[in-house]
Amino acid sequence: MSLDEAVAGCSRHIGRSRAPALDPPTQTQYATNGAWVVGARGAYDINSVEPLADALRNAAEKSPKVVLDASGITFADSTLLSLLILTHQATDFRVAAPTRQVLRLLQLTGVDALLKVRATVDEAAAA
Repeated sequence: MSLDEAVAGCSRHIGRSRAPALDPPTQTQYATNGAWVVGARGAYDINSVEPLADALRNAAEKSPKVVLDASGITFADSTLLSLLILTHQATDFRVAAPTRQVLRLLQLTGVDALLKVRATVDEAAAA
């Protein structure tokens, strides 16, 4: 499955929940050290992951090296995990500064062995 197909799959489920987002997600983007960085803040689940999926897809189109600054992610579930794996398959992808919750999710699922996880954005961009 391509990253575009994954984004489309996420889009079909967006909006089904009527619960308000407690920690609405936001993204920032910038270039550093030959990598395109996408900074993610807030909670990511099936109802909120689409903007991040779009940002990561756009980043992969702009740069051969993509870094997700995960230092501001307050909640993540299997939807985000799937997006990370698909992004890894689509480009040279790194996860920087994951929060404790994100790191735990990666470790419990074994995805930390698949992804390039680094302590800082600078480390991830330079690797």
